[in-house]
Amino acid sequence: MKIRQILQGKAVNALYTVSSDQTVLEALKLMADKNIGAVLVVDKGVLTGIFSERDYARKIILKDRHSDDTRIADVMTARVITIEPEQTLDECMQIMSDKHIRHLPVMDKGELTGIISINDVVTAIIREQKNQISSLESYISGSPY
Repeated sequence: MKIRQILQGKAVNALYTVSSDQTVLEALKLMADKNIGAVLVVDKGVLTGIFSERDYARKIILKDRHSDDTRIADVMTARVITIEPEQTLDECMQIMSDKHIRHLPVMDKGELTGIISINDVVTAIIREQKNQISSLESYISGSPY
């Protein structure tokens, strides 16, 4: 399965972004409103970082900073690991596992086109397994798909 297929299968494939000049509080409000665990940081149309719940916990709470006066630029992860639409689900899982990350922005020819979360990966695996089981059951019973 390709990343492109996972993006197409998502119920909501919206990209939620903030700029690096916004406050952490603004990003947290957006994340809470959209029920997401990370937002992409985009400045002048270019992906410049990602800000996640993990960044908040480690760089705000544990450092005794304040969300309302800390800029995203000061706490975001600037070295963003991305994936391309034609890469496979297996490659995506390997990257997430090796890098200990839960969100992968999808870049298509230099353009930001989506984001894959660990939840998207699990959902895709479950869907794929259900399809395989159904196919095997049909094969065993001699029924057409």
